[in-house]
Parts: sequence; C-alpha cells; structure tokens
Amino acid sequence: MDLFDYMQENAAAKQAPLASRMRPATLDEVVGQSHIIGKDKLLYRAIAADQLRSVIFYGPPGTGKTTLAKVIANTTKGAFRQINATSAGKKDMEDAIADAKRLLATDGRRTVLFIDEIHRFNKGQQDYLLPYVEDGTVILVGATTENPYFEVNGALISRSIIFELHPLTKEDIVSLLKRAMTDTERGMGLYNAEITDEALDFIADVANGDARKALNALELGVLTTTPDKDGVTRITLEVAQECIQKRAIRYDKNGDNHYDTISAFIKSMRGSDPDAAVYYLARMLYAGEEVTFVARRIMICAAEDVGNADPQALQVAVAAALAAERIGMPESQIILSQAAAYVACAPKSNAAVEAIGKAMEAVKNEKTPAVPPHLQDAHYGGAGKLGRGIGYEYAHLYPNHFSRQQYLPDEYVGTKFYEPGDLGYEKKIKEWLAFLRSGEEDHAEN
Repeated sequence: MDLFDYMQENAAAKQAPLASRMRPATLDEVVGQSHIIGKDKLLYRAIAADQLRSVIFYGPPGTGKTTLAKVIANTTKGAFRQINATSAGKKDMEDAIADAKRLLATDGRRTVLFIDEIHRFNKGQQDYLLPYVEDGTVILVGATTENPYFEVNGALISRSIIFELHPLTKEDIVSLLKRAMTDTERGMGLYNAEITDEALDFIADVANGDARKALNALELGVLTTTPDKDGVTRITLEVAQECIQKRAIRYDKNGDNHYDTISAFIKSMRGSDPDAAVYYLARMLYAGEEVTFVARRIMICAAEDVGNADPQALQVAVAAALAAERIGMPESQIILSQAAAYVACAPKSNAAVEAIGKAMEAVKNEKTPAVPPHLQDAHYGGAGKLGRGIGYEYAHLYPNHFSRQQYLPDEYVGTKFYEPGDLGYEKKIKEWLAFLRSGEEDHAEN
C-alpha cells in the first residue's frame, strides 16, 4: 500500500457511518452473543488462540456477523481476505484462492477468507470453495442472514461449524449507544452531545436487536439537531422518534422469520389464544405478508383444528378469505382479525384429520376391497342382471332418514374412521351417531 492509498483508506474510515466506525476491534469490545463468545466458549478460545477453523455465522442483520469477522481479521496472524457474494464474480474467487495458495507456499501462512452474504453464491460458486476449504488452503468465514441449512451447500456445512447469532438485547443496544456517545476517536464524543434516558430506551427498543439501525439513528440525531444556547446537542425522545420513523421488524418472506411467525400464528389459533393469534397476524401484515397466504392458513386451521366441533369456523374462514382478497389492505386486516379470533375461540377437534389419516393409510397399505354390490351404480343397462344396486335401501324412506344397511366393504365392517369428539357441535354429532347405531331409531318417529 502506497502513501496515497493509506491516506485514502484513512479518510474513508473517518467518513464511514458511525455503525462502521464503532465496530469492535477486539473480542473484549464485542457486546452480546455471550452464548458463543463468552470467555469459556469454543469460538472465543479459538479466535483468541488464533486456531480458528471454518465457520459460518448466521443471524439477522445488525447482530455482529461482520463484526466478528473483523475481530478475526485483527487477531489472526494469517492473511485476511474479504469478498461480498452480492458483487463478487468467478475471477474474484480465483484471485483469492490463487493468493492464498501463493502465501501458503511461500510463507506458510493460511488465509482467512471472509465471504459476506455467502447464501448469495450459487451452487457452482459454493462448490468451487470445497477443495480449498477441505485441504486448508483457506479458512472459510461465512456470514448469512438466511438459514445456512437451507441456503448453503451441505458439503460446506459439513466442513464448517455453524454459529447462530441472536438479536442483541435492549440492554446491549443501550450499552453500545452510550459507548458511541462518549467515544472521542470513533464515536460522537467530540460533538458535545447528550441523550436522555428516554431517548436511549426508545432507540434501543425500536431498533429491535439491530445495532446498526440504532447507531445510525443516533448519528442522524446528533448530526441534524441544532445545539441549544449552551452549545449542547440534546437528543430527546422527540428527536429519537424523528430519527426512527418505524419499528424495524425482522421478517423475510422466504426465510426463518416467515416460517416461525406463521407457525406461531397457527399454533396460537390451535391453542385457543386469540390474543397471540391476532398479535402474530399483525406482525405478518405489518411486514407486508400477502393476505391470501394468511387467509389460506386460517381456512386450513378451521378444518384441521376446529372441524365439526364448530362447522361455522370454516364458513367464517372461507368468507374472510374471499372478502379480504376482494377488499385488500388495510381494511382486510379487520376481516382476517375477525376470522383468526373466531377460529382461536372455537371449540377444537382434529377428528376429521384423524379420520382421513386412517382412511388414507387403509387405502394405501391394504388391498382395495370391492364396493358392496347394493351400493354399486345401477344407472346403466344390464346393471340389474349383474346384481348392481340390488337391495339398496333409500335412506329417506326409513325413520330418521336412516337405514342400517352396510356401507363399508365387508373387510372393514365395524371399523371406525371418524370418531367425533366431546366438544361443541361435535358432541351432538357423537350423540346422534350413537343413537342411530343403538337400534332405537327403528322405533323412533321421524
């Protein structure tokens, strides 16, 4: 690096956003993630001893994936090379590997290759790394916001240790903000600025575990607020509210947050908790989830978890789906809320699920018996001669519109596929079936 490059890099570092300037340089400066970088944890020991093996850091934005990579860069005696998968091409990969091979051959030093957003690499690009990770030419440090078990090749996964980073706690964010306010070299310490406890709490809360968002909001507040007559820049709650217009919600329609939230939504309806159901509904709609997707899940839950305990639940869910699709947001949130709350509050039964499950297993695994002759189709010439439909008893001609004739094939006579539960309307169904099967209906009047 020549003098010009050095001066340019220095200038860029000073002009970088606060979140970048405040990035920890050592392990002891890292805030949060104690479950993986506590002093007694494997990752801490490996980095401190410069004995790191290939790892993949997985977690939401702003939780410290790149920060840990930078700490590794400052700690390792090997070379450090960074590639961003969103912009890197094949030549970038080839150059990085070539340099790593040369350094290993001439100096005996290995290269730590940090690949940010590694899930952006396609299968071929990920496969290209395999032999060099395998033989130790490079130590891979990958960072991804997506679940690596879905987005990263299994071969790379098997050669790496996965570390999941959690969203920072509110206390962690407050600690970072206070550090940034007093740091005179990298932070805002030279701006003669003060921040109220209310503003600190608000920014830390709204940042929702994202340190980058919190620090960016703090910097914006300090740089855009006019000092008072005493020359002090005061960051009040009102200023903080202007700097963060909307809560940052972690929700990727193709990732973990999508599946976790919809899972919680369904389980809350199934568990008869309308408050939780409406809360998770709000999270999905706030994040821009399609109303048709949400409506489909409500309909499924109405059939799967409520069933005949309240047959009205499915009708409400279907009507809500049609209405929400035709009306659109924001009004459809009311319709979906009504349906979700109704399904959550309804009595529950999964008898229909168990019934079709048993029936499907029987059809799948056992020989398919013939339909009883008296139930077979008799609407064609010659059917009678073949014995089709002979002896069929038209139910409406009998008391209670019920005939005790056989409907199941001979092999399944007496088998119970549908067994009604004891809640809601299904209790009445159970009682009615018991009455019909008891034989008393033969003497009951219509």
